[in-house]
Amino acid sequence: MSGPAILKLIQGAEVYAPEPLGPMDVLIAGGLVACLDPGALDLGRAELELIDGRGKLLVPGFIDGHVHLLGGGGEGGYASRTPELMLSDLTTAGVTTVIGCLGTDSTTRTMASLLAKARGLEAEGVTAYIYTGSYRVPVRTLTGSVQDDLILIDKVIGVGEIALSDHRSSQPTFDEVARIAADARVGGMLSGKAGVVNVHLGDGERMLTLIERILRETEIPAKHFVPTHINRNQRLLEAGSAYARQDGGRGRFIDLTTSTEPVEGRSCGALLAQLLQAGVAAGSISFSSDGQGSLPRFNAAREYAGLGVGKVDTLFAEVRRGVQEYGVPLEVALQVITSTPAAYLRLPAKGRIRAGADADLVLLDRNLEIDAVLARGEILVRDHELKRLGSFEQDVMDTLQRKQRFMSN
Repeated sequence: MSGPAILKLIQGAEVYAPEPLGPMDVLIAGGLVACLDPGALDLGRAELELIDGRGKLLVPGFIDGHVHLLGGGGEGGYASRTPELMLSDLTTAGVTTVIGCLGTDSTTRTMASLLAKARGLEAEGVTAYIYTGSYRVPVRTLTGSVQDDLILIDKVIGVGEIALSDHRSSQPTFDEVARIAADARVGGMLSGKAGVVNVHLGDGERMLTLIERILRETEIPAKHFVPTHINRNQRLLEAGSAYARQDGGRGRFIDLTTSTEPVEGRSCGALLAQLLQAGVAAGSISFSSDGQGSLPRFNAAREYAGLGVGKVDTLFAEVRRGVQEYGVPLEVALQVITSTPAAYLRLPAKGRIRAGADADLVLLDRNLEIDAVLARGEILVRDHELKRLGSFEQDVMDTLQRKQRFMSN
């Protein structure tokens, strides 16, 4: 017979759930947070793995709601396709839940491949979901129907990233986007999922006008739209701020992309402070990284002029910047990558530290550097060191080392 299951006990960490709870012991069992106790838990002779949290902060695992798991790009031809994401790209960034999407290219990168990649990441240790579709309308789905994808495929929790106000979009009409949102809503209702539409906003003049018209002229609630790349430029940022404040912000969300170049020199951390000061509720703001997506540059004629690659590690870096450089309280800044995306994605077991929630946890040192990462109770990073690699990451690292030795000879 096998021995008793090992429990994990994080001792004495200062807990932000994301609201501050003070120093606590946190017991983990079966991949869940079993108990939080402000005193010292006495578990008798139970078999325990102890994690010293004294002098550290314990926060919920981060949710990155917009990542190109298969890579993105291609706007500059085949050689500009960006590489796939690896497990350690997430874990070293504190990301324990990721939502994968397709972008401009839904021909050489397919929904079937995206679903397989998400399942692979989940097998490696994190939680992964996907959006069905891409920039393109009509939406390319797995089953032929947005509703059917949501109802029948567990990993599909919404639609996206649908491109609007962008020279790379398929220029969808009001009726087409309204139908997508309606199908997402009903599919979400019937499957118990969020049914959100993740909307890529370009730098065109129309900005959020199509979404706003749908909210005026149909019965579809605002909660089904997550407009992203709001920090693409100053005009869009101002429009996004106004959008998020309408109706008191109830059910309205805007998403800032942490890999995007700063707007007029202001990073996402600075923009978070600015939006909060302008009256946008923290519960209406989220960050996502656009990890592994292409960050193309176009000239005045909208011709390709080069690209960069989105990085997942920018996600918490910008939260930390908001706290350390712009005075945003930690419990407020954490919401944009924990409780807020968990709310609009309808992931009740994510984004908070509480009894019964998934044990997705990040230990931070006092400088807000990532010290340890647990996903569903399993230790993936500890003492600033990787404890688990993706299936082929060791092979990749070995190959890089061989190349470095070759180049040094």
